[in-house]
Amino acid sequence: MDLRSELLKSIWYAFTALDVEKSGKVSKSQLKVLSHNLYTVLCIPHDPAALEEHFRDDDDGPVSSQGYMPYLNKYILDKVHTGFIDHPFLSPLYAFRLWCLFIFLSEDRYPLVIIPDEVEYLLKKLCMAMSVELNCVELEDFISQDSVQQNGFIVWAFLEMMNSGKLMRGIAKETISMAIEEVYREIVGDVLKEGYLWKKGQLRRNWIERWFTLRPSTLIYFTSEDRKDRKGNIQLDGNCCVEVLPDRDGKRCMFCLKTLTKTYELSASDTKQRQEWTTAIQTATRLHVEGKTSLHKDLKLKRREQREQREKRREAKEQELQRLRALQEERERKMAELELLKEAQRQAQALLEQDELRRRQQHEQLQQALEIQLKEAEEARASMQAEMALKEAEAERQRKRIKELEAMQQRLEEALQQEIKARQDEEAFRYAQARLLAEEEEKMKALMSLREEQEEYIQRAQREKQEKILSLITHPSVAAQRKLRQASTNVKHWNVQMNRLMHPIGPGEKRPSGSGSFSSFRIPSQKDPGLRMRQKSDEQDEESKENMESRGGCESDRRLSTNGDMEIP
Repeated sequence: MDLRSELLKSIWYAFTALDVEKSGKVSKSQLKVLSHNLYTVLCIPHDPAALEEHFRDDDDGPVSSQGYMPYLNKYILDKVHTGFIDHPFLSPLYAFRLWCLFIFLSEDRYPLVIIPDEVEYLLKKLCMAMSVELNCVELEDFISQDSVQQNGFIVWAFLEMMNSGKLMRGIAKETISMAIEEVYREIVGDVLKEGYLWKKGQLRRNWIERWFTLRPSTLIYFTSEDRKDRKGNIQLDGNCCVEVLPDRDGKRCMFCLKTLTKTYELSASDTKQRQEWTTAIQTATRLHVEGKTSLHKDLKLKRREQREQREKRREAKEQELQRLRALQEERERKMAELELLKEAQRQAQALLEQDELRRRQQHEQLQQALEIQLKEAEEARASMQAEMALKEAEAERQRKRIKELEAMQQRLEEALQQEIKARQDEEAFRYAQARLLAEEEEKMKALMSLREEQEEYIQRAQREKQEKILSLITHPSVAAQRKLRQASTNVKHWNVQMNRLMHPIGPGEKRPSGSGSFSSFRIPSQKDPGLRMRQKSDEQDEESKENMESRGGCESDRRLSTNGDMEIP
């Protein structure tokens, strides 16, 4: 069988799996994903833009009009190289079986990869089918590769590992092929168990050996292991049960399968096979009751959950280890800090001891200094007390002196008050004297004005007299003589008045009441030098006037005597 036909089988299997409604049609989006996976798995270079163009979501294009097969032949199958997969150790059929197992056990992400745990599970299943031990050393060599550790096995790495023969050295190809076929049927074909069993007939009641194939919902038996002639089909549901029967009729290791309608008596080759068949039938019944169609899908999910739990536990353990390491580091750090603190404490203790010793020395020195200062203070106190006694005596003398000074101050204040009073009296007296002097000044001014008037009057009178004399001389008469006598009498009278007025008046003197209109005037005391000079000048003026008058009178008398016309009294 050529490569193209094998690939078509695999693609048909994929197409059929996508055709959920069994209508022979698959959506363009699902076909686009299938084509992309085929490009990836078969290592065919492609253009993503062209892929999107071919599988547009419309009714145009060759895929919509002609179907998927022309596109598959032109763009995928025609570009596959015959040497893209070369397995000298495995035949193409069993390589295809391994590829199907890879797809079944791969993770649900693209590109498809299978993790090392699933590879180990598959290899263990193969070794169990061959009844050999797994070569863990060679497996570890493949798993320890960096690309596998990071991303897992891709399909080519997986097929290359299986084709190398390193994991199954010394085992015949036929044995490996049979193990691959058995594991393929178990995992991909959902065959829980198959093998020969003796079955008791329902009508003839004889025992016939049949090939039984157990799936989750049915138990099918054939004439032989080639599975070409199917003899019957037992439907399994929740009402079915399996019971172990005792040996009878020359048959051993018997058990029966009870359904609602029939009971099937079966016989295994040995007790182990009977136990395996009864357990497998119970498992199939349980899967049917739970609504599950595949045991290994359920086991795959459980293994995935276990891996996730292991991963969580590993992460938790790593976190715990990290936490423990962090705690250890923290503990070591704290221990280091504690050591540092202890060292610092020791240093601080040493410093404290040094400080304490230094303080003690300082305290002793201070105590000695204080003792010396205390002695000096006691000496100073004694000297101070002596000095205080002297100061007290001096203070007593000072207090006595202060009292004397206060008494003296009081006497001085009394004397000062008396002096102030005397000065006030003197000031009052001086004020009164100044007032009197002002009055005398006024009087003197009035007198001087009066004297000036008198002098004017005298001069005028003298002029009139002289004129009269002249006139009398020239025209003597009795009336003129009478007037002359009257004028001389007036002159004398005025002279007497002037003499009275020129007499000085003392401060305490009183003038007689009948002294005329000038009785209210007070003349300054003769002790005043200005007044004496003024009186002296007035006396000189008076004397000069009297001389002039006497001289004038003599001349007039002389004239009168010479003329004989007048008589002077």
